[in-house]
Amino acid sequence: MTTPQVAFVFPGQGSQKVGMLAELAAAHPGIKHTFDEASQALGYDMWDLVQNGEQQQLNLTETTQPVLLTASVAVWRLWQAQGGAVPALMAGHSLGEFSALVCAGSLQFEDAVKLVRARGQAMQTAVPVGEGAMAAVLGLDDAKIIEICQQASDAGVVEAVNFNSPGQVVIAGQVAAVDKAIELLKAAGAKRAMPLPVSAPFHTSLMRPAGEKLEAALADLNVASPELAVVHNVHGQTESDPVKIKALLVEQIYSPVKWVSCVETMLDKGIETTVECGPGKVLSGLSKRIQKSLTCLNIESPETLDAALAALKA
Repeated sequence: MTTPQVAFVFPGQGSQKVGMLAELAAAHPGIKHTFDEASQALGYDMWDLVQNGEQQQLNLTETTQPVLLTASVAVWRLWQAQGGAVPALMAGHSLGEFSALVCAGSLQFEDAVKLVRARGQAMQTAVPVGEGAMAAVLGLDDAKIIEICQQASDAGVVEAVNFNSPGQVVIAGQVAAVDKAIELLKAAGAKRAMPLPVSAPFHTSLMRPAGEKLEAALADLNVASPELAVVHNVHGQTESDPVKIKALLVEQIYSPVKWVSCVETMLDKGIETTVECGPGKVLSGLSKRIQKSLTCLNIESPETLDAALAALKA
């Protein structure tokens, strides 16, 4: 039975770090079993990479995506094994949407691990390294940022791509256009407009070639209607039709992540508590900025697992 006031949320790129989930895996061997499953699917020792590899290797998009998906699924499986509450809704930020769909029973784990590696490769190769950029903008409203991106577009493609929380938006595009937008945003009164250490302009129209590759990869994949409702980044709504889910996953690659809309939908549906399932607390921070009254839990260690289980006891 689902717990109506609870949503599980799944992190995207940026939450990965060497050594993540080590304490949780030491206490709960099931974590490592999920990583072993992913290693078998991809042909390399993923757990060894996560625990003993270089951060630089972990940050490569084609590595980051399967690693984070595996981490989130491992934590979700542990939550289930511990008899944790069943959430009413799920959502994930960018890559995290794939994690949500696996945990909601829409995608098979092995299929999804291979799919997000292919997604990462397609996103990295859509724009040559050095030609794309992303930047975080703090302290301006969405409409102003969109307007300034349009002003800067005579220098190339630049678009608002992540609506993360009120006053926090990420822009992306071609380097010259992003640089020009940063100057204009600062002149318009942005508190900060700073380049991000990312090698490709994710969620821009420049990612359409990656969308075509993902569409081809999804064509023969079995996608089921999710057992738990998943809120999608593209429009901030739930979807149960597998054909439409596939289309949304493709569209998501070259469309903005509307995280504010996703959280607002959760709030409209009565969500009072979010649980971030996987490493880091990025989404908890964003959710709090969107709605202060939300209780935001996260699970990445034995202590945070115990705290979440205690907080959500039926």
